[in-house]
Amino acid sequence: MSSDEEGGEEYLFKIVIIGDSAVGKSNLLSRYARNEFNLHSKATIGVEFQTQSMEIDGKEVKAQIWDTAGQERFRAVTSAYYRGAVGALIVYDISRRTTFDSVGRWLDELKTHSDTTVAMMLVGNKCDLENIRDVSVEEAKCLAEAEGLFFMETSALDSTNVKKAFEIVIREIYNNVSRKVLNSDTYKAELSLNRVTLVNNGNDSKQAQSYFSCCSR
Repeated sequence: MSSDEEGGEEYLFKIVIIGDSAVGKSNLLSRYARNEFNLHSKATIGVEFQTQSMEIDGKEVKAQIWDTAGQERFRAVTSAYYRGAVGALIVYDISRRTTFDSVGRWLDELKTHSDTTVAMMLVGNKCDLENIRDVSVEEAKCLAEAEGLFFMETSALDSTNVKKAFEIVIREIYNNVSRKVLNSDTYKAELSLNRVTLVNNGNDSKQAQSYFSCCSR
């Protein structure tokens, strides 16, 4: 019996949240992980991550979700933050165009530091601020489609789409791993040895683009 038929398998995926300061990254994480929102949250100091579990295909999938620890205030985060990440949420604030204009820079940084297929979602946070919207849904959708990203607008304040955004990314990571696992005994052996993430075969990034889609619903 192969390892993926035995059940009880456990996956651990690292996901990073990136984007400009004060777009709501920490509140997105606390809303998803603890169903909490802090109106007066201060910039994160020190490394912070939460681990969340969900079941996919009868397997336990754990996501270790990392917050930028305030490093983005210095316009960059350390390469160690990205190391091993197989998923990313790139967050902007729909009421502040400058944060949307920074998305390209964050994508470049992510691509520079990641060495494997990364499931990426563009997140327009604070959609509860519709009355002062500065970035249209259509514009964000176009960027997401051009870059091969999932897309969703969220509100950490009122919980809109927060759980859905994280779960789409986690499911896509799992799908990326499963595609590799299907016919790869070597990969299965490595997976059972490491109990962790992806193996980079060096030629999967272009192929992966076709799997990504724009999700605004």
